[in-house]
Amino acid sequence: MRTVYMILAALAVLVSPGAEAAEEWGIEGEAKARFEAKVVDIACELSGNCPADCGGGKRQLGLLKDDGTLLLVAKNFDIFAGATVDLIGFCNKRIVADGLMIQTKHMPLFALQFKRLAPDGKWSRANWFAKEWSKANGGKEGGQWFRHDARVKSELEAGGVFGIPGLKPAE
Repeated sequence: MRTVYMILAALAVLVSPGAEAAEEWGIEGEAKARFEAKVVDIACELSGNCPADCGGGKRQLGLLKDDGTLLLVAKNFDIFAGATVDLIGFCNKRIVADGLMIQTKHMPLFALQFKRLAPDGKWSRANWFAKEWSKANGGKEGGQWFRHDARVKSELEAGGVFGIPGLKPAE
């Protein structure tokens, strides 16, 4: 019977609202972080050009902490993908963000892994980019989306790899 109680206690911890937790990557200067912040349009915060809808998904979004710190948000599940798709539904709202704070001598960067509406919304992974990209591109596999994206291909054709005209990407 004691084993049953231990199993039930372990399951309760796994499904509790605080169960989502950042996964470490082993990057120098990283630390797990969970905090509340307001989702903001970075261009708005820096320039005062503030559309009501945070740019409708066409601008980079960030997190504004209560102490005035503006954090750029990176993603960990989708390379070269910003966090806008994951955050646009929270425009100008407070969320609880869970991920890795990466401190460098140049600037802090927050790698978003989970988010929820503050104070006690439902947790969700920050992995919506590939799903949305796939949906917008006829259901194509979203894994290495950048190899199949028409916008990326167009830029590479026009300017070449690394901005060197004529240099073609590896297949």
